Order: sequence, then structure tokens, then C-alpha cells
Amino acid sequence: MNNNTIRSARQVLLVAGLILILFAAGCGKEDNHPEIPDVPVSFAIDPNSTEYNEISYIGGWIYLTGGYNGILVYRPEMTVFVAYDRACPYDFQENNARIVVEDSGITCVCPVCGSKYIITDGTPFEGPSRYVLKQYQTTYDGSLLYIYN
Repeated sequence: MNNNTIRSARQVLLVAGLILILFAAGCGKEDNHPEIPDVPVSFAIDPNSTEYNEISYIGGWIYLTGGYNGILVYRPEMTVFVAYDRACPYDFQENNARIVVEDSGITCVCPVCGSKYIITDGTPFEGPSRYVLKQYQTTYDGSLLYIYN
């Protein structure tokens, strides 16, 4: 099997898993984050550089410094990126309530409260949280990825 075949198979599995999770997530989410403090975010990175190799492909993700409790960047498509604050909306004041990507690469979890989120849109689908992950704006011009609020 060559690398393109493996990458294609991985993408098919990723999409299938995301579809299943989206159906399971249902309603009941809340978009506002009444207590997570707003922290100015405004920077750019080159997602295709070797420094950010983890997001050079579809389904890649990386943790960055910034925001209230760090930033998680995910690449669902070659020209699309999403960026979330890593602060768990349910336990954001807890020191260790920092969202981490699970081994599946399609969900994130808070190690403190156990809330789980879909990485493509930040929707909670398990645990006590009813808030989506706090999202930052992204713009990709084909060269640089801008992350801001």
C-alpha cells in the first residue's frame, strides 16, 4: 500500500466516524460562553511549514499557545481550519481542565469533567458540558492561517 492509499483510507474512516458522532450529538448545545474570559487573539502561522507538520494534512491537529487556556487548531479540509480555546467550557477555572484530542483524532475530552466534544464543530456529546468549545475565527489565504477574535 502506498502513502496515498493509506491517507485516503484514513480520510474515509475519519468522515464516517464524524458522521456517526454528529448523529449521536443531537440537540441541547449552547453556543455562548458566559464566563470564559475573552483574551485577545491575533496571529498567523504557515500550516504547510515543517514547524507545523501536524496540520499539513486533512485531519491534522496541533496545540498552540494563546487564548485563555491554549488553542487547538484542526484541519477538516485542505483549505479549511477551525480553532478552539482549550479551556473546557464546563470547568474552565480548573487548572487541568484543558481539552485534549483523543486517539481517534475526531473527538476531544476534558480530563477533569469528562466532557467530550466533536473536533469539527466543538459540539458536546458526552459528559456534563452543554456548551460548545469557544471558537476563534480563522482565515486561510493558501499560504498563511490567521487565527483571531
